[in-house]
Amino acid sequence: MRVFVTGATGFVGSAIVPELIAAGHHVLGLARSDKAAAALTEAGADVQRGSLDDLESLREGAAAADAVIHAGFNHDFANYAAAAETDRLAIEAIGGVLAGSSRPFIVTSGTALAAPGRRATEEDAANSTFPRKSEEAAASAAERGARVAVLRLPPSVHGDGDHGFIPLLIGVAREKGISAYIGDGLNRWPAVHRLDAARLYRLILENGCAAPRYHAVADEGVPFREIAEVIGRRLNVPVVTKSRSAAADHFGWFAQFAGLDCPASSALTQERLGWRPTQTSLIPDVDRPSYFEMKQNAN
Repeated sequence: MRVFVTGATGFVGSAIVPELIAAGHHVLGLARSDKAAAALTEAGADVQRGSLDDLESLREGAAAADAVIHAGFNHDFANYAAAAETDRLAIEAIGGVLAGSSRPFIVTSGTALAAPGRRATEEDAANSTFPRKSEEAAASAAERGARVAVLRLPPSVHGDGDHGFIPLLIGVAREKGISAYIGDGLNRWPAVHRLDAARLYRLILENGCAAPRYHAVADEGVPFREIAEVIGRRLNVPVVTKSRSAAADHFGWFAQFAGLDCPASSALTQERLGWRPTQTSLIPDVDRPSYFEMKQNAN
Protein backbone atom coordinates (compact mmCIF):
# COMPACT_ATOMS: atom_id res chain seq x y z
CA MET A 1 0.00 0.00 0.00
CA ARG A 2 1.29 3.50 -0.83
CA VAL A 3 0.60 5.69 2.21
CA PHE A 4 0.73 9.48 2.29
CA VAL A 5 1.78 10.63 5.79
CA THR A 6 1.52 14.21 7.05
CA GLY A 7 3.72 15.05 10.03
CA ALA A 8 6.05 12.37 8.70
CA THR A 9 9.18 13.82 10.35
CA GLY A 10 7.49 14.75 13.64
CA PHE A 11 7.80 12.91 16.93
CA VAL A 12 5.04 10.40 16.16
CA GLY A 13 5.28 10.53 12.38
CA SER A 14 8.96 9.64 12.40
CA ALA A 15 7.98 6.40 14.16
CA ILE A 16 5.05 5.73 11.80
CA VAL A 17 7.24 5.89 8.68
CA PRO A 18 9.65 3.04 9.57
CA GLU A 19 6.76 1.01 11.03
CA LEU A 20 4.97 1.15 7.68
CA ILE A 21 8.09 0.49 5.61
CA ALA A 22 9.09 -2.51 7.75
CA ALA A 23 5.63 -3.97 7.10
CA GLY A 24 6.11 -3.69 3.33
CA HIS A 25 4.22 -0.47 2.66
CA HIS A 26 5.52 2.42 0.57
CA VAL A 27 5.52 5.84 2.24
CA LEU A 28 5.08 9.28 0.70
CA GLY A 29 5.92 11.77 3.43
CA LEU A 30 5.03 15.46 3.57
CA ALA A 31 8.18 17.59 3.94
CA ARG A 32 8.28 21.34 4.42
CA SER A 33 12.06 21.76 4.46
CA ASP A 34 15.15 20.33 2.82
CA LYS A 35 16.13 18.83 6.18
CA ALA A 36 12.79 17.03 6.49
CA ALA A 37 13.02 15.81 2.89
CA ALA A 38 16.50 14.42 3.51
CA ALA A 39 15.34 12.63 6.66
CA LEU A 40 12.49 10.98 4.76
CA THR A 41 14.76 9.91 1.92
CA GLU A 42 17.22 8.42 4.39
CA ALA A 43 14.35 6.50 6.03
CA GLY A 44 13.40 5.00 2.67
CA ALA A 45 10.31 7.12 1.98
CA ASP A 46 9.36 9.23 -1.03
CA VAL A 47 8.92 12.96 -0.54
CA GLN A 48 5.93 15.22 -1.16
CA ARG A 49 7.12 18.80 -0.73
CA GLY A 50 4.61 21.05 0.97
CA SER A 51 3.07 21.91 4.34
CA LEU A 52 -0.19 21.67 6.26
CA ASP A 53 -1.28 25.10 5.05
CA ASP A 54 -0.41 24.28 1.44
CA LEU A 55 -3.68 22.59 0.58
CA GLU A 56 -2.70 21.81 -2.99
CA SER A 57 0.33 19.82 -1.78
CA LEU A 58 -1.99 17.84 0.51
CA ARG A 59 -4.37 17.12 -2.34
CA GLU A 60 -1.49 15.98 -4.55
CA GLY A 61 -0.17 13.67 -1.84
CA ALA A 62 -3.60 12.16 -1.19
CA ALA A 63 -4.26 11.69 -4.90
CA ALA A 64 -0.98 9.77 -5.30
CA ALA A 65 -1.67 7.38 -2.41
CA ASP A 66 -3.74 4.32 -1.55
CA ALA A 67 -4.25 5.59 2.01
CA VAL A 68 -3.54 8.68 4.13
CA ILE A 69 -2.37 9.09 7.72
CA HIS A 70 -2.82 12.65 8.95
CA ALA A 71 -0.41 12.90 11.89
CA GLY A 72 0.69 16.49 11.37
CA PHE A 73 -0.38 19.33 13.68
CA ASN A 74 1.21 22.64 14.60
CA HIS A 75 1.38 22.53 18.40
CA ASP A 76 1.65 26.29 18.82
CA PHE A 77 -0.37 26.86 21.96
CA ALA A 78 0.11 30.63 21.69
CA ASN A 79 -1.82 30.50 18.40
CA TYR A 80 -3.91 27.40 18.99
CA ALA A 81 -7.05 28.63 17.23
CA ALA A 82 -5.07 29.26 14.05
CA ALA A 83 -3.38 25.85 14.32
CA ALA A 84 -6.77 24.17 14.79
CA GLU A 85 -8.16 25.95 11.73
CA THR A 86 -5.16 24.86 9.63
CA ASP A 87 -5.79 21.30 10.80
CA ARG A 88 -9.49 21.47 9.91
CA LEU A 89 -8.80 22.80 6.43
CA ALA A 90 -6.11 20.15 5.86
CA ILE A 91 -8.52 17.34 6.76
CA GLU A 92 -11.18 18.84 4.52
CA ALA A 93 -8.74 19.05 1.60
CA ILE A 94 -7.57 15.45 1.98
CA GLY A 95 -11.11 14.21 2.60
CA GLY A 96 -12.28 15.86 -0.60
CA VAL A 97 -9.76 13.84 -2.61
CA LEU A 98 -10.67 10.57 -0.89
CA ALA A 99 -14.44 11.08 -0.99
CA GLY A 100 -16.29 8.20 -2.62
CA SER A 101 -13.29 5.90 -2.56
CA SER A 102 -12.33 2.93 -0.40
CA ARG A 103 -8.94 4.41 0.47
CA PRO A 104 -8.40 4.54 4.27
CA PHE A 105 -7.92 7.93 5.92
CA ILE A 106 -6.68 8.09 9.54
CA VAL A 107 -7.16 11.42 11.32
CA THR A 108 -5.32 12.14 14.56
CA SER A 109 -7.08 13.64 17.58
CA GLY A 110 -6.70 13.48 21.37
CA THR A 111 -8.26 11.78 24.39
CA ALA A 112 -7.69 14.64 26.86
CA LEU A 113 -11.07 16.37 26.60
CA ALA A 114 -13.17 13.46 25.34
CA ALA A 115 -14.70 12.88 28.80
CA PRO A 116 -12.98 14.97 31.52
CA GLY A 117 -13.29 13.51 35.01
CA ARG A 118 -14.11 9.98 33.91
CA ARG A 119 -12.48 7.27 31.82
CA ALA A 120 -12.98 8.12 28.15
CA THR A 121 -13.70 5.29 25.74
CA GLU A 122 -13.80 4.95 21.99
CA GLU A 123 -17.58 5.28 22.16
CA ASP A 124 -17.38 8.87 23.43
CA ALA A 125 -18.13 11.39 20.69
CA ALA A 126 -15.95 14.44 20.15
CA ASN A 127 -16.15 17.17 22.78
CA SER A 128 -17.81 20.08 20.99
CA THR A 129 -16.11 22.63 23.28
CA PHE A 130 -12.60 21.52 22.25
CA PRO A 131 -11.11 24.14 19.90
CA ARG A 132 -9.38 21.50 17.78
CA LYS A 133 -11.98 20.32 15.26
CA SER A 134 -10.15 17.28 13.85
CA GLU A 135 -12.98 14.88 14.65
CA GLU A 136 -15.73 17.10 13.29
CA ALA A 137 -13.74 17.51 10.06
CA ALA A 138 -13.21 13.74 9.92
CA ALA A 139 -16.95 13.17 10.35
CA SER A 140 -17.64 15.61 7.54
CA ALA A 141 -15.23 13.72 5.27
CA ALA A 142 -16.97 10.46 6.16
CA GLU A 143 -20.35 11.97 5.26
CA ARG A 144 -18.91 12.77 1.83
CA GLY A 145 -17.99 9.12 1.35
CA ALA A 146 -14.41 8.91 2.61
CA ARG A 147 -13.39 5.87 4.65
CA VAL A 148 -12.25 7.65 7.82
CA ALA A 149 -11.13 6.58 11.29
CA VAL A 150 -10.00 8.82 14.15
CA LEU A 151 -7.03 7.81 16.28
CA ARG A 152 -6.95 9.61 19.61
CA LEU A 153 -3.57 10.08 21.26
CA PRO A 154 -3.27 10.73 25.02
CA PRO A 155 -1.74 13.92 26.49
CA SER A 156 1.61 12.18 26.92
CA VAL A 157 3.09 10.36 23.96
CA HIS A 158 6.53 9.54 25.30
CA GLY A 159 9.85 8.08 24.24
CA ASP A 160 13.23 9.23 22.96
CA GLY A 161 12.96 12.60 21.25
CA ASP A 162 9.88 13.68 23.23
CA HIS A 163 9.32 17.44 23.00
CA GLY A 164 5.80 17.53 24.40
CA PHE A 165 4.24 18.04 27.81
CA ILE A 166 6.74 16.09 29.94
CA PRO A 167 9.77 18.06 28.69
CA LEU A 168 7.73 21.22 29.24
CA LEU A 169 7.15 20.22 32.87
CA ILE A 170 10.84 19.47 33.28
CA GLY A 171 11.65 22.91 31.90
CA VAL A 172 9.23 24.61 34.31
CA ALA A 173 10.69 22.69 37.27
CA ARG A 174 14.21 23.72 36.27
CA GLU A 175 13.19 27.36 35.92
CA LYS A 176 11.17 27.55 39.15
CA GLY A 177 13.39 25.31 41.28
CA ILE A 178 10.44 23.14 42.33
CA SER A 179 8.39 20.36 40.75
CA ALA A 180 4.71 21.01 41.33
CA TYR A 181 1.30 19.39 41.08
CA ILE A 182 -2.15 20.82 41.76
CA GLY A 183 -4.14 19.95 44.89
CA ASP A 184 -3.62 16.32 45.87
CA GLY A 185 -2.08 15.53 42.49
CA LEU A 186 -4.36 12.55 41.94
CA ASN A 187 -5.73 13.82 38.64
CA ARG A 188 -4.90 11.22 36.00
CA TRP A 189 -3.12 11.39 32.66
CA PRO A 190 -3.20 8.57 30.12
CA ALA A 191 -0.05 7.88 28.10
CA VAL A 192 1.45 5.78 25.31
CA HIS A 193 4.92 5.15 23.94
CA ARG A 194 5.45 6.55 20.44
CA LEU A 195 6.41 3.12 19.05
CA ASP A 196 3.22 1.52 20.34
CA ALA A 197 1.24 4.39 18.82
CA ALA A 198 3.01 3.95 15.47
CA ARG A 199 2.13 0.24 15.40
CA LEU A 200 -1.51 1.09 16.08
CA TYR A 201 -1.65 3.48 13.11
CA ARG A 202 -0.46 0.62 10.91
CA LEU A 203 -2.99 -1.85 12.32
CA ILE A 204 -5.88 0.57 11.78
CA LEU A 205 -4.71 1.16 8.23
CA GLU A 206 -4.42 -2.54 7.45
CA ASN A 207 -7.84 -3.13 8.99
CA GLY A 208 -9.36 -0.61 6.58
CA CYS A 209 -10.45 1.94 9.20
CA ALA A 210 -13.23 -0.45 10.23
CA ALA A 211 -14.28 1.51 13.34
CA PRO A 212 -14.90 5.25 13.67
CA ARG A 213 -12.58 5.82 16.66
CA TYR A 214 -9.56 4.17 18.25
CA HIS A 215 -7.55 4.99 21.39
CA ALA A 216 -3.75 4.72 21.54
CA VAL A 217 -3.65 4.32 25.33
CA ALA A 218 -1.23 2.16 27.31
CA ASP A 219 -1.34 3.79 30.77
CA GLU A 220 -5.01 4.54 31.44
CA GLY A 221 -4.33 7.17 34.09
CA VAL A 222 -1.03 8.08 35.74
CA PRO A 223 -1.52 10.38 38.77
CA PHE A 224 0.05 13.74 37.96
CA ARG A 225 1.78 13.72 41.32
CA GLU A 226 3.82 10.65 40.28
CA ILE A 227 5.10 12.55 37.25
CA ALA A 228 6.03 15.52 39.43
CA GLU A 229 7.83 13.24 41.89
CA VAL A 230 10.02 11.69 39.20
CA ILE A 231 10.92 15.13 37.87
CA GLY A 232 11.69 16.43 41.38
CA ARG A 233 13.93 13.46 42.20
CA ARG A 234 15.80 13.62 38.92
CA LEU A 235 16.38 17.38 39.18
CA ASN A 236 16.94 17.25 42.95
CA VAL A 237 14.32 19.94 43.59
CA PRO A 238 11.44 19.95 46.10
CA VAL A 239 8.10 18.45 45.07
CA VAL A 240 5.27 20.71 46.20
CA THR A 241 1.54 21.16 45.80
CA LYS A 242 -0.02 24.27 44.32
CA SER A 243 -3.56 25.47 44.83
CA ARG A 244 -5.64 25.98 41.71
CA SER A 245 -5.45 29.73 42.22
CA ALA A 246 -1.64 29.60 42.36
CA ALA A 247 -1.24 27.12 39.50
CA ALA A 248 -1.41 29.72 36.72
CA ASP A 249 1.49 31.64 38.19
CA HIS A 250 3.61 28.47 38.33
CA PHE A 251 2.60 26.65 35.14
CA GLY A 252 1.45 29.57 32.99
CA TRP A 253 -0.89 28.55 30.15
CA PHE A 254 -0.20 24.91 30.97
CA ALA A 255 -2.09 25.13 34.29
CA GLN A 256 -5.36 24.05 32.65
CA PHE A 257 -3.68 20.83 31.51
CA ALA A 258 -1.72 20.24 34.71
CA GLY A 259 -4.99 20.02 36.65
CA LEU A 260 -6.88 17.95 34.09
CA ASP A 261 -8.28 14.59 35.18
CA CYS A 262 -8.64 12.72 31.90
CA PRO A 263 -8.16 8.93 32.16
CA ALA A 264 -8.87 6.95 29.02
CA SER A 265 -9.30 3.32 28.02
CA SER A 266 -8.18 1.45 24.91
CA ALA A 267 -10.12 -1.73 25.69
CA LEU A 268 -12.23 -1.59 22.54
CA THR A 269 -9.22 -0.80 20.38
CA GLN A 270 -7.33 -3.76 21.81
CA GLU A 271 -10.33 -6.03 21.31
CA ARG A 272 -10.91 -4.93 17.72
CA LEU A 273 -7.31 -5.04 16.50
CA GLY A 274 -5.42 -7.29 18.90
CA TRP A 275 -3.17 -4.34 19.66
CA ARG A 276 -1.22 -4.68 22.91
CA PRO A 277 1.22 -2.01 24.16
CA THR A 278 4.66 -3.61 24.59
CA GLN A 279 6.93 -0.62 25.20
CA THR A 280 7.98 0.93 28.51
CA SER A 281 5.19 2.69 30.39
CA LEU A 282 5.32 6.40 31.21
CA ILE A 283 6.91 6.58 34.66
CA PRO A 284 9.88 4.23 34.04
CA ASP A 285 10.41 5.81 30.63
CA VAL A 286 10.57 9.34 32.05
CA ASP A 287 12.71 8.11 34.95
CA ARG A 288 15.82 7.92 32.73
CA PRO A 289 18.75 10.32 32.41
CA SER A 290 18.05 10.92 28.72
CA TYR A 291 14.78 12.68 29.50
CA PHE A 292 16.73 15.25 31.49
CA GLU A 293 19.61 15.63 29.05
CA MET A 294 17.54 16.57 26.00
CA LYS A 295 18.22 20.09 24.83
CA GLN A 296 14.54 20.99 24.50
CA ASN A 297 13.98 20.34 28.23
CA ALA A 298 16.04 23.39 29.07
CA ASN A 299 13.94 25.72 26.91
